Amino acid sequence: MGIQQFIKQNNFLKKLVHYLLIPQEQARPRTWVKLFVNPFFHQKGKSAVICKYTRMDVLPFQQFALGDFSTIEDFATVNNGVGPVIIGNYTRIGIGNVIIGPVQIGNNVILAQNIVMSGLNHQYEDIALPISKQVVTTKNIHIGDNSWIGANAVVTAGCIIGKHCVIGAGAVVTSNIPDYSIAVGNPARIVKQYNFTSKNWEKV
Repeated sequence: MGIQQFIKQNNFLKKLVHYLLIPQEQARPRTWVKLFVNPFFHQKGKSAVICKYTRMDVLPFQQFALGDFSTIEDFATVNNGVGPVIIGNYTRIGIGNVIIGPVQIGNNVILAQNIVMSGLNHQYEDIALPISKQVVTTKNIHIGDNSWIGANAVVTAGCIIGKHCVIGAGAVVTSNIPDYSIAVGNPARIVKQYNFTSKNWEKV
């Protein structure tokens, strides 16, 4: 049995480790974790940039990786508390984005401003408990290579956006979007797909 599994199965140790890593009722790690622990657990690729005013709520017990020549812009928030966040090469995470794992973003992806994508959901089965105490569920979000997501879009838990896709500004993605598609609206619907015979984007 690995040390992580051992800690997870021991309620006292689990609470102790959590307290040492994160202040009570907070999401961001303690400063000593950011400075002395995370650099040994997380991957930051060649010439990758995390801007000064980015909020990195990343912890060592889940994976965080930022690929070569990728950038996370100022005022974005990245959280891997309940699932890994993996970002590919030559990808740009725009100003004010919120990314909560589990999320996997491919290569050459552009996320515009103020996009929210969260692989996390709170259930609400027991109304005697506040939302913060409810069971947490996760479903992986995957963004394919060479895709572009417009400003203020929302991508919900479990959605797969294929490669070479365009998601319009303000769209709310609640289901999978296949490769080479353009989707807009709330909920997002496919309006165009690329036709390799005519070599044009054609209306659906």
